Amino acid sequence: MGDNTDSRLLSREDTILVIIDVQERLLPAIHDGEKLLQNIVKLLRFAKIIDLPVLVTEQEKLGPTVSEIREELPLIDPVSKVEFDACKCAGFAERLGRLQRKSLVVAGIESHICITQTVLHLLPHYRVHVVSDAVSSRSPDDWKIALRRLEQSGAVISSTEMVIYELLERAGTEEFRAALRLVK
Repeated sequence: MGDNTDSRLLSREDTILVIIDVQERLLPAIHDGEKLLQNIVKLLRFAKIIDLPVLVTEQEKLGPTVSEIREELPLIDPVSKVEFDACKCAGFAERLGRLQRKSLVVAGIESHICITQTVLHLLPHYRVHVVSDAVSSRSPDDWKIALRRLEQSGAVISSTEMVIYELLERAGTEEFRAALRLVK
């Protein structure tokens, strides 16, 4: 009972952080975009603390990933796509397969389009946690409907802090102290 073998819990050895389409031309139109960005930056900083792999996508013609994310991931090579469903993009599917992990933590925009289509495609193959306060849409109604549909389809709806503490597993470590600075 002391180990993290329950598949309902995230495990750092088996998880990938996926950031979908947080781009310069789209972010300004997103409901609560500033909060979304703050939470994604927290997740990225936390991913560095526990050495979690990160995949980033960019929808073509929406500009580069926002600078706040690029600064956290200076070496990132985003997967460029024209598809709404990132899984239909060969580069995304290939990188995901290479990492050989079974759990995905998904953040980004837009909840009801690229997030929903990608997550629905991933669900038969992965345990997917959608970070409710790190995904959004232009409309709060679309965000709510997307989360409801994803949850009904089998995705786990989580929050930034839930993901951080679940992957930490315990207090009293250097990682915990570093993560605490992110959530305070």
